[in-house]
Amino acid sequence: MKLKRLTAMIRSYKLDEVKMALVKTGIFGMTVSEVRGFGRQRGHIETYRGAEYQIDFVNKLSLDVIVPEEKLQSAIDAVVGSARTGEIGDGKIFISEIEDVIRIRTGETGLQAL
Repeated sequence: MKLKRLTAMIRSYKLDEVKMALVKTGIFGMTVSEVRGFGRQRGHIETYRGAEYQIDFVNKLSLDVIVPEEKLQSAIDAVVGSARTGEIGDGKIFISEIEDVIRIRTGETGLQAL
C-alpha cells in the first residue's frame, strides 16, 4: 500500500478548523510546525506608532499528515475546504511519496505504524 505525505502551509488561525475537518475524514495523526515565509504577496506593510515597517516573512503553520493513497483526495479536500478564505496567502499543499513508516516503540512498519 502506497503512503503519501501531505504538507500544507496554512494560516495559523485556521488550524482548529483544518484539524476537525481531517478528523471527520478519519485522519487522526499530524505534525504542526510554526514557519515563516513568503509567496507571491512578498510580505506586507504594518504601521506601529506612526511608522511603517515592511514585514518580509509571513507567519504560517506547516501541517504534515501521512495518509494511505486512497485517503489522499479526501485529506486534500478537507484541508482546502477548511483553510480557504479566498484571500491571497491562504497557503499551499505539497504531496510527496513516503517509502516507509516505522513505529519506534513496536517496530511496526507501513500502515500499521500510522
